[in-house]
Amino acid sequence: MSNPSSSSNTPTRTRDEVTEAHFMEARARLLDLAAFLDRLERASGSDDHRVRGLRAALPILLEKDPARVAKILNLWSDPTTAPIEKADTKAASGVWPKIK
Repeated sequence: MSNPSSSSNTPTRTRDEVTEAHFMEARARLLDLAAFLDRLERASGSDDHRVRGLRAALPILLEKDPARVAKILNLWSDPTTAPIEKADTKAASGVWPKIK
């Protein structure tokens, strides 16, 4: 069963418990991503900033680091601090358009 964490009131779970609870969902998401990348490879044209951002995040995903989510969100975020006069789009694209 779960053991209480010594640093908070949040219970900790074993890897087996986490795997049992979330593996099938993670498996499905990984297959969805693979299918998306397959469709991109078959399509004509070049990658836009969103695809470049996704590809740049993949090595971070494979790191053994509990800060993966933060690293990926920082990678995709606009690093500028100066305010812009007017937004150039009506909606966020999910990845900073000037990502390399």
